[in-house]
Amino acid sequence: MKKILVTGAAGFIGSNLINQLLGAGLQVIGIDNFDDFYPKAIKETNLNTAFKYTSFSFFKSSILDIDSTGMPDDIDCVIHLAAKAGIQPSINDPSGYIDTNIQGTQAILNFMQNKRIKKLVFASSSSVYGNTDKVPFLESAKTDEPISPYAATKKAGELLCKTMHHLTGIDIICLRLFTVYGPGQRPDLAIHKFFKLINSNKPIQLYGDGSTSRDYTYVSDIVNGINLAANYLMANDNVFEIVNLGNEYPVSLNELIKIIKEVAEVPVNINMIDKKPGDVDITYADITKAKQLLGYAPSVTIEQGIRNFYNWFRLNNQ
Repeated sequence: MKKILVTGAAGFIGSNLINQLLGAGLQVIGIDNFDDFYPKAIKETNLNTAFKYTSFSFFKSSILDIDSTGMPDDIDCVIHLAAKAGIQPSINDPSGYIDTNIQGTQAILNFMQNKRIKKLVFASSSSVYGNTDKVPFLESAKTDEPISPYAATKKAGELLCKTMHHLTGIDIICLRLFTVYGPGQRPDLAIHKFFKLINSNKPIQLYGDGSTSRDYTYVSDIVNGINLAANYLMANDNVFEIVNLGNEYPVSLNELIKIIKEVAEVPVNINMIDKKPGDVDITYADITKAKQLLGYAPSVTIEQGIRNFYNWFRLNNQ
């Protein structure tokens, strides 16, 4: 039975991934420090399903302290999702993001080298592309002009991975994730915030003129992509790849709000606010490489994904 270590286990993506891995019969180790970016209770709930499996074990710890956890030696693959998230918070706390996202990633790489673990999936971000007008985003595009500390730390993580692959031979796939959403989504993200405001009869805060677009990608599609990347690594040697995981269909804020109005079936009031610093105009994934290399095939439309989220939201916010 393959043994997989997932960092950021209690987060939105991590917990969904772990449930899929456990359901496939794998042995999974999770690590999470329950960072207070959003309520601990949400993260504890995220792990409820995982704790029903005897094949799941969990370490409550920062990744910076992973060497002191007593983690086992026989890990087949590490999926490194743990990070401080969010563009705006990174502008307010760049040092915290450097500590967790850069120093933490190096700690994971050092841990792998010491334990002789040879396979790593690293969660990067579409934010590394910066405010480019060259769309869709290709993995070969220039990525040395990040416009937020968060983006800079994700680019730095990719570079650390590249360096350690060169020095140690660890096989690595860096996945650039594009705006993940779905049931259980973090409460600070747009779709969750919009429905919460509507549910409270409050206006949506719309930053800019609504023309900014995001390549919203449903969580089950992202989880499938991560799983495919791990499987590819475990079947191949001498691997270092950077791969986009997106939906290949940008949706503007105006379009998103229109879909939300249709799903919620209630009037939606909007307050227009100046665009926030650090926000890019568009994210748009070219997923040709993911399709060809991994067999990645996103299948959930934005309309269905928003409806799925709303059904979950109504059940969990009464």
